[in-house]
Order: sequence, then structure tokens, then C-alpha cells
Amino acid sequence: MTATIYHNPNCGTSRNVLALLRQAGEAPRVIEYLKTPPTRDEIRRLAADAGLPLREAMRQKGTPYAELGLDDPSLSDEQLLDAIEAHPILLNRPFVVTDKGTRLCRPSDVVLQIMDNPPGEPAS
Repeated sequence: MTATIYHNPNCGTSRNVLALLRQAGEAPRVIEYLKTPPTRDEIRRLAADAGLPLREAMRQKGTPYAELGLDDPSLSDEQLLDAIEAHPILLNRPFVVTDKGTRLCRPSDVVLQIMDNPPGEPAS
């Protein structure tokens, strides 16, 4: 399995997910998305592949979400993408992409759904 994690090392959930991947023997590609933000198209694809409306892929706590008025339901996805592009912290984390799918791994154990050999299960 090839795994990519959009990671924030300051986030406990993100660190837990990364640890779960490594416990399963994975050497995931780690993208610190605050240092290397995904493109608009990548953000769109992550949300769509995870089955989430873009708004549900956004983080509110500890971000400028409220100050920017992003709770306004009339805002388009393009306007939300503008905000995420300007403030990458607005993208929720961690997103994980594997051969089995894409998930926003909140809570951490959501990652088990898209792992070939989750920790604690016999290897297939």
C-alpha cells in the first residue's frame, strides 16, 4: 500500500494517524500541508474523494474561519477555496490517501478503513 498523509505535526490527531500508519509497516509520504499547501484542485479532489462537501473539509477551531465569515452558507466552493488558499490552516487534517481510498481521519481510527494491514490484524 502506498499512503500519503496531509499532516500537521502540531496536531495530536495527525500525529496519532501517522503513528498508526507506521505501526502497520507503512512508510507514508508525509506532506506538511502548512509548509507545502495543496493546490485548489488537490483540495477539491481530497474532499470529493473523501465524500465530503468542501465546507465539511474545513477546520473551524483555531483558525480564522469565524473572522472571515466563512459560516455564511451563501459562499461558493470557489470562495471557500480562496480562503483555504490564503489560510491553509483552514483545511482540516489529517487527510490520508491510500490505494483503498481517501479519508479525513478524524477521529484517528478512521484511517483503519483504508489500510491494507491495520495494526493488530494479521497481515494478508
